[in-house]
Amino acid sequence: MVFFSESLGIPSLRVLAQKLLELLFDYEVEKEPLLFHVFSNAGVMLYRYVLELLQTHRRFCHLRVVGTIFDSGPGDNNLVGALRALAAILEPRPAALRLMLLLAFALVALLFHVLLAPLTALFHTHFYDRLLDAASRWPELYLYSRADEVVMARDVERMVEARLAHQVLVRSVDFVSSAHVSHFRDYPTYYTSLCVNFMRSCVQC
Repeated sequence: MVFFSESLGIPSLRVLAQKLLELLFDYEVEKEPLLFHVFSNAGVMLYRYVLELLQTHRRFCHLRVVGTIFDSGPGDNNLVGALRALAAILEPRPAALRLMLLLAFALVALLFHVLLAPLTALFHTHFYDRLLDAASRWPELYLYSRADEVVMARDVERMVEARLAHQVLVRSVDFVSSAHVSHFRDYPTYYTSLCVNFMRSCVQC
């Protein structure tokens, strides 16, 4: 599972990030403006490696990124939120199996956090910390909600403050009542207008 491999400092998403960028060349759109739309922490974990490849890989450093939209992320370490996300995924499963898997996940996550995180921190930077100081300077739009029980609003707001401190052009919108990655479902017209207007402003810049 990607959350565990990332916690252990295993860059399991780096290969996927490279394949994603190579698709731009396969479809011959590598010279077009590029805007990322990133969903939740799993998307942010992948985006972290995309950023690294854009800065270090010779083939990708000339890609023209114009902006990034973050939907329901990024969130810092949040075991309760992770358990809620897993519970939602396991919803169709029998109650006993669901409880057993949630307990196993919680135990393993605690083991990683208490025993392995200090060791991993010596050679691997957590994705949230990496994004706080990311070298990218294109505009960013953060779409989140204080009603999100998976990614805390305070984590997104702390990221917004950090990016503003790096003089990145940032806009953030709190949907107030929508759940995790449910902003479009609950507010389709408003969500669409925010994304389209942001995209237009990024391309025009």
